[in-house]
Parts: sequence; structure tokens; C-alpha cells
Amino acid sequence: MNAKLIRYLCVPATVLALLVVAPLVRADDAAPAKDKPLSKAKEKYDADKDGKLSDEEKAKMKEDAKEKRDELKKEELEKYDVNHNGKLDPEEKAKLHADREAEKAARRAEKEKLKAEKEAMKTEKEATKDAQK
Repeated sequence: MNAKLIRYLCVPATVLALLVVAPLVRADDAAPAKDKPLSKAKEKYDADKDGKLSDEEKAKMKEDAKEKRDELKKEELEKYDVNHNGKLDPEEKAKLHADREAEKAARRAEKEKLKAEKEAMKTEKEATKDAQK
């Protein structure tokens, strides 16, 4: 009888222990995430170098991002607004999107080319090493 009683009490006790301990473990796991180093882009805005962005620093970062977007939009409008009506018509947007896709494809091709060259150099280096043995 004691074995049955122990078995019946172990399951609820285990569940209760997990319910109590699990939130504590999650809290410990979450703590280091707060101490993550800032990305290089965000480091640029960390004026006081405390590893965190204050509200003013975040506002500056957002302002700069908006200025950059506005500048890009202006450049795209100048380049693709063929009829000079101040907005991109469907045909002009299609040309913009086609050019963007072409640029992406060119970047991907360049990345693949560099990857292949790196792999060839690695293979050549291994072959030279094997030949020396």
C-alpha cells in the first residue's frame, strides 16, 4: 500500500515542482538577453556608451532612418518618375521593382561567385597540403 501511495503522490509533486521551478528557469534564461551587446548599427547611436539606447538615442536612430528612407524615396522618384507627375505610376513602379530584383540577383550571383572561389581556394590548399605529405 505504501508503494501505491508514494507513486500517486510523486506525480502531483513532480508536476507542482515543475510549475514552481519552470518560471524561475525562464527568468534566468531571459536575464542574459538583456545584456546582449548592441549591434554595430545601434552602437553608432549609443552616445554615452552604456550598452543601452536611451529614449533620446532611439529617437535619433529613428530620425536618421526616416531621413535615409525619405532620401531613397526622393532618389527613386527622380530616377523612375518618367512623366514627372510627382508619383510613381504602375508602369514606373514595375520598372523600379524589376531593377530592385535585378540588383538582388546580381548580389546573390556575386555572393555565390565569392563562395565558389573560397571553396576552390580551400580545395586547392588541401590538395597542396596532401601533396606535401
